[in-house]
Amino acid sequence: MKMLVSVFLALFLPCAGMSAVFVLYLCLLWYAASHAADSNSPSKPPPLTGLSPSDLEKLPKTNGHGLVLGSECAVCLDEIEPTDPARLLPGCNHGFHLQCADTWLSKHSVCPLCRSKIEPEVVCSSSETESPC
Repeated sequence: MKMLVSVFLALFLPCAGMSAVFVLYLCLLWYAASHAADSNSPSKPPPLTGLSPSDLEKLPKTNGHGLVLGSECAVCLDEIEPTDPARLLPGCNHGFHLQCADTWLSKHSVCPLCRSKIEPEVVCSSSETESPC
């Protein structure tokens, strides 16, 4: 009888252990698959919100001579010549070619160099001081 119990335990315990590991493995697979389905459905990124053409007109324009910080356009990586029209962003004073800045700012409302938020509502040219922006 003792030998029968020993043989039974010798066969049963490894089978029971392997079955438990297999069930645990299946549970982990099910858990990973159910949570992967949730993370695979990407949430829609927020739409790009750039500045409107009227907001772009409120931003200061200058030429290459009027730039405060450097003379390289960070958008196209080309030098801004002294006679080239340029856009000087308020707040950070970074300068870019006028067309490069307007193209960027029509899709993004941040400076392409330092990522500071551009707020055209607070920018007025000197001719508009008597009327609100």
